[in-house]
Amino acid sequence: MYTATDLRVPYPYDDYFSWPAETLLQKGSGAVNEDVLLCEGNLFGVFDGASSLGRDHLPPGTTGGLLAARIAADAFRTGGSDLCRSADLANRQINAAASVHGITEGERHLLWSTSAAVVCVAEDYADYCQIGDSLILLVMEDGQYRLLTPDTDHDLETLMQWKHLPWSSGLTIGTELAEQIKKVRLQMNRAYGVLNGESTALDFINCGRVALDGVASILLFTDGLFLPKENPEEKSDWSRFVACYQRGGLQEICDQVRALQQDDPFCRVYPRFKLHDDIAAIAINVKH
Repeated sequence: MYTATDLRVPYPYDDYFSWPAETLLQKGSGAVNEDVLLCEGNLFGVFDGASSLGRDHLPPGTTGGLLAARIAADAFRTGGSDLCRSADLANRQINAAASVHGITEGERHLLWSTSAAVVCVAEDYADYCQIGDSLILLVMEDGQYRLLTPDTDHDLETLMQWKHLPWSSGLTIGTELAEQIKKVRLQMNRAYGVLNGESTALDFINCGRVALDGVASILLFTDGLFLPKENPEEKSDWSRFVACYQRGGLQEICDQVRALQQDDPFCRVYPRFKLHDDIAAIAINVKH
């Protein structure tokens, strides 16, 4: 499965081992799904594009965030076994594509960007590469879990402001806190990382190799699958997240997320940017 483009080129990976995987790709309440899945042999990835804070002047059904996510997915698919090199390639290709449309680093809030979480799975280990708030989580055979990548929340300040604003205005978070949202966006590759064409993105890339001894599943997911929190300052409840997965897979987590969000249409009980975010997720069964 490759959902980023219709390009077909020889696979750059060793697909001798076949890994069963559950996938989930679901559009949120926005007009366009800016999340992208990548599943090719033993290469898996999720990408969460973020639209520029301005008009993209792109064809209907396309956004800068979606293009960034697609470009990144294709770069990993064709980039070979060195995932860090593929991330660098993706970053440079995003820069080149955005430049064609007149988007430059002179107006950083307009840059196309995407987060990414990618793994290449071998028989007894997995290489990984991650940036932004798309995460990689290992579910162990004994029921424990391990977050392989940092759990950071660059939107914490914005969501706390939204939580404490009076409900009387009737404005959306995007309108009410437009300047705050722009301030956070300008912290890209300063306080948090994304692939957006800036060379400083490489400073935020997390790459490594992990042994698969005792690992049952590898979960890759964008932030749309995070369980909603009433208090943005609280730590994410990954134990509950894993329990949902063990009970019914990725769909069980998704159902929990969507049910809580549906009961909070104004995004105030569980502070967030829109009713439903896009979701891309992959669960790879590596238990031998």
